[in-house]
Formats: sequence, structure tokens, C-alpha cells
Amino acid sequence: MNSRPHLHSCHPYFYRYFRWATPAPAESNMQQLAKIMKHTDLLMGLGLLAVVSMLILPLPEWLLDLGLVTTMAASIIILLTSVNVKEPLQFSVFPSLLLVTTLLRLSLSIAATKLILGSGSAGNVISTFGTFVLGGNFVVGFISFLILMIVQFIVITQGSTRVSEVVARFTLDAMPGKQMAIDADLAAGLIDEDQARSRRKAVKQEADFYGSMDGASKFVKGDAIASLLIITINIIGGFLVGFMRGEGDPMAVLSTYAMLSVGEGLVSQIPALLISTASGLLVTRNGQEVGMGGTMFGQILNQHRVLATAGLAIAAFAFIPGFPTFIFLGLGGFLFAISRIAQKNPNLIDGMMKSEADKKPASTTPAATGPSPSSPEGVLPLVMVDNLEIEIGYGLTKLADPRAGGDLPERVAATRKQIATEIGYVMPSVRIRDNAMLGSTEYVIKLRGEDLGKSEASPDQLLAIDSGAVFNPLPGTVIREPVFGLNALWIDPGMREMAERSGYTVVEPAAMIATHLSEIVKTHSAELLSRQDVTVLLDTAKKANEAVVNDLQPAGVLVGDVQKVLQHLLRERIPIRDLITILETMSDFSGRIKDSEQMGELVRASLARTITRQYVDEHGKLFCITLEPTLERQFQEGLQQTAGGLIIAGDPPGIRLPLHKIFERAGVQIPVLAYNEVSAQAEVEFVAQASLHQAQAA
Repeated sequence: MNSRPHLHSCHPYFYRYFRWATPAPAESNMQQLAKIMKHTDLLMGLGLLAVVSMLILPLPEWLLDLGLVTTMAASIIILLTSVNVKEPLQFSVFPSLLLVTTLLRLSLSIAATKLILGSGSAGNVISTFGTFVLGGNFVVGFISFLILMIVQFIVITQGSTRVSEVVARFTLDAMPGKQMAIDADLAAGLIDEDQARSRRKAVKQEADFYGSMDGASKFVKGDAIASLLIITINIIGGFLVGFMRGEGDPMAVLSTYAMLSVGEGLVSQIPALLISTASGLLVTRNGQEVGMGGTMFGQILNQHRVLATAGLAIAAFAFIPGFPTFIFLGLGGFLFAISRIAQKNPNLIDGMMKSEADKKPASTTPAATGPSPSSPEGVLPLVMVDNLEIEIGYGLTKLADPRAGGDLPERVAATRKQIATEIGYVMPSVRIRDNAMLGSTEYVIKLRGEDLGKSEASPDQLLAIDSGAVFNPLPGTVIREPVFGLNALWIDPGMREMAERSGYTVVEPAAMIATHLSEIVKTHSAELLSRQDVTVLLDTAKKANEAVVNDLQPAGVLVGDVQKVLQHLLRERIPIRDLITILETMSDFSGRIKDSEQMGELVRASLARTITRQYVDEHGKLFCITLEPTLERQFQEGLQQTAGGLIIAGDPPGIRLPLHKIFERAGVQIPVLAYNEVSAQAEVEFVAQASLHQAQAA
């Protein structure tokens, strides 16, 4: 009998134990590598701790050699990667990688210094550079090191630093314009929300990358200065230590330690030079969509006449006495041959300069060329209007600029989410643009090109709104709040806490504009709801309930019918989130009811809980004003069905819509509910009754 207990009868902890105790099948090397790669963050942290420990602990010579070879390999990989990436953002980790490699090189330099001063040796790599590469002459080595430092520090590093500063500044300056261009494309329907989000993320990543490169270039400059100091300390310190230990005559001691110091300097600075070159290549890339090699050779070979002329000029130098004839003739002939090949094979050059996206078959991508700007198709976008836009004066542009701390775009995005959550309506994208015709602090909210709201905002102040609970009035610029018409003040930001303690509701100017936009959208959501919007809503509903959507067309319900019913609900701010219930009701009554307003009233009855929830208090109580029976009968007798709809016969619920229209024309904002639209769970309390005498008097 097997002595091992049945796993199914074991406690989970024992089962885990047996599972680990049971020999596992042999894993492939790729599986083991995949497990290790899951812990790369931990490995990176341990590696940085090891690098820092090298600043304190002595290293054996073999470990120093391993570290130096690793830095050389890493620098070669970084250089080749920077040449082959199609755009700098594909190597966005470079600034952090630059810091890590710089720290590693400095740690190895300090470890080498300890070995040089402590034992007079520094491993095979440094010794080889000092003897074989430099020919055993430390003077030649020191001069070579100085030349290398001049090339790196003055030429490459200084140039890369300057380019990084300029690119970072212009990238940040162009960021608001790029964001507005993305919003414009989204509003025009050229891209969808996911594409807009991806483009905004790319713009932010580009700004962050070049900003980081601006700071990371300082690491290379500091590394060059530190290396120069380290080699000087090694030479002077090594000479003093070796002479005091009696290792030979002064020239022999100086030769030994100078050779090791110069060798260490060259070993550390060659990787630094490669990485500095990679930094310069990344920040000088502009508009390249392929690797640097393809772009460079493609653009040079494209000028085949220049290559032919250069070949002839080089060949002419061969006839000058004293010049190496065969070298000049060979190079000139090579350039002339390359120019002839490039002239006969233009497709080869085009292939070098095309990106991967351009190399896809033409059948899988849309046409790359758009309509001519002078053609009718090119002019059509100019006659289109945006569904929603906010025009701001130049004094308010900082509210839309994230670099200046502006958060208006973010608040507009939050408004879209809020409206979608509250009423189920997907608000269109909002274009924010400046308008020089407006006053400095003015803004206008437009719906399809027409002004619907205009007011002023103080960009450097806060709006303190008197909601009726103020007990300590404060000084400030008195205004009428533009959204709800409340009394308000513009106050300095330093008075915020005092205003809140005094009973004011304090909001930022961007929040005021976003709230103003929200109320306008809620009021005019029925106008904004297009058939395209309804189609999107139906596609979304089909994923959740395919049967009800598929049942609409056989029942004779078209997209336009659904649009009219949804608009009927939105005019009175009835949420349309429960789209399934709305569609089911329309499908049930579509065979008998063709009038959209009557269908809308039936849909309202099916949304009784949703409608009632808007008006009950926290205790679930609904306060109502009813109609006197005589007045109600008068309304019933006066109802007439016309081509334009029901204007003022049927059961009592039929009175609701004409009564609402009367109030709407009179400018009275009061919800009108029918009996069958009140949820059974609501506690109804009648607080008054409108009589015929009152109606006649009104």
C-alpha cells in the first residue's frame, strides 16, 4: 500500500507541501529563463546595491576585469540600440540607463584606484591597455587620454547637452498645440477616443523623454570631469605610495603607476564615449521613422549626382605629385560606381527610407494621399462645425496649459464621465481654443457654432459662491455666478480657508467653466444626440442584450425612432442609461404606437423608479402639487392631436406632456409627472393643489 496520504484528503497547506516535495519534471532552459525574467525588478535592485557596495568594499582583480568587460559590452549594446531604433521613444529607458552605467563606471574606477594604490596592479584588462594598446609609453598614453577627454567633453558631450536643452524646450512649448490638434481630430471624427488617448500618451512621453535627456546629459559631463580627477589622483598618489614603499627609482615608479592610471582612464572612458555618442544620436533624431542607418544611407544615395562629382574630385587628387595615387583612384572609382548603382536602382533607396508601416501591402491600408486642399473635398472640413467648443480669451489660456498648472482639459474629461454616469449620454468631445476677439478673461461655450453661454473668469483667483449659508461676508469682486445665478465673489487664493469657514463654497475658475459646460450639455443633450450616437449606443447594448436589439427592426423600429424617444427623455433630463428597458418598451408598443411623443410617454412609465429617484428626498418622500379635478377635466377636454403632436384626449397620464410644454413655454422649470410614473416605493405627500380659479387668474 502506498504510504503517502491521499492529496484530496489533506489540508491545503499539506497539499502545498506535498506538491513542492514531489519531484517536478525537468524544465527547459527557456522556461527557467522566463521564471528569472519575472523578477527583473528585484535583480535590478540587487545589482544597484552591488554597484554601490563596490564604492566601499575592495574587489579582487578578476571581478574588476569582469566589471570592465561588462561596461564595454553594455556600451556597445546601447550604441547599437540607439542607431537601430526607429524613434527615440522606443529607447525611452535611456536616461535611467545612462545613470546606471555612469554609476557602474565610477564604482569600477574607484575600485581600480584602490588596487592601483594598494598593490600596484589592477587586473589584466587595465594592464593590457597600459602596455599593449599604448605601446608601453605612459606619455603617449596620457596624451591619448587627454585627446579622448577633449573629444568627449568639449565636442560630443557639450553638443549633446545643448541639443538636449533646445529639443526639450521646443518639445514642451509645442505640447499644448499638439494636445489641441489631437482634440480637434477627435472632434472632427478623424480618430476615435482610443486613438486620441494613445496620441496624448505619446505626446506626454515625448515631452518626458526629452526633459529627462536634458538632465541625463549632465551625467556624462560629470563623468568626464570625475575621470580626469581620478587619473590625476592615481598618478600622483601612486607615485607617492610607490616611492615611499621603495618600489624602485622615481622614474620607474612614475612609469608603473602612470601606465596603470592611464590604462584605467582609457578603459573607463571608451565606454563613456560610446554612450555619450549614443546620447547625441538619440537627441538629434528628427522625423526619422526607420533606423538611423537606413535613413542616412537612403538620403545620401538619393543624391547620386553628388556622389559622382565627389568621386571625380577625389580621383583628380591622384595626379598631384606625392599623393598616394592608388588610394585616391580607388576611392574615387568606388564613389562613382556607387552613384551609378543608386541611379539605376531608385526602388532600393526608397525601400531604405520607408518605415515598416509603409512597407505593408497597399491593399491592407487606406490611401496615403488625401484630397487636395484646393479641391471640394479638401474644403469640406472648413464648413463643418464642432458639436461643442469652449473659446477662451488670452488671459485664460493658462487654464488650458498643463505646464502652467491648468487643468481645464482634465475637468472637461471628468465632466464627460459625470454626464455619462448620471444620464447615460456620451457627451461629444470638446474643442478648447483661444479667441483673440474675446476679452482677456472672457469665455464662450458654443453648441454647433452658436453661443449658448458667455461669462468671465479670473484665472488667478477663486470663486466664492454664496449658497445661502454665509454668516460672515468677505470682501471681493462681487459677481453673479453664471451657472445657477447665485451671488458670488472673486477672492485671492490665500483667502480660501477663511471663505470656507465663513460658509462660502469655493471653486477654481476651471471648475466653474466645467460646471457651466455641464449644465449647458444637460440642458441641450437632446439637440446634441445624433443618429450616429444612437448607433453607437445600440451597438453597445447589443453586446449586453443581443435579442432586444435584433427585435427592433422586425418590429418596425428604426434608428431615427430610437433617437426621437431618447431625445424626448433627455429634454426633461430623464436618464437613458437603462437602454434595455427603453428598447423593450418600444418593441412592445411599436405595432400600435407610431407617434414618438406617445411612445416616449410609455417609455417614461416603464422608467418609473428612475424618474422618481430624481425627486424624492433622503427619506424616500415625494412632495407633489396636484391638479384640481375640474382643472384636470378641462385639460382632458382641450387635448388635441395635431401633425405637430399633442398640444393640450385620453386618460389622465396624457395630460402630463401638454402641461409640461405649457410650463416650458412660460419658462417655468418644474418637473411634471404622471401617476403611473411614480414608483410604488415612493411615499407621496401632496402639499398643494392647483385649481381652475388659480389657472384662470394665471
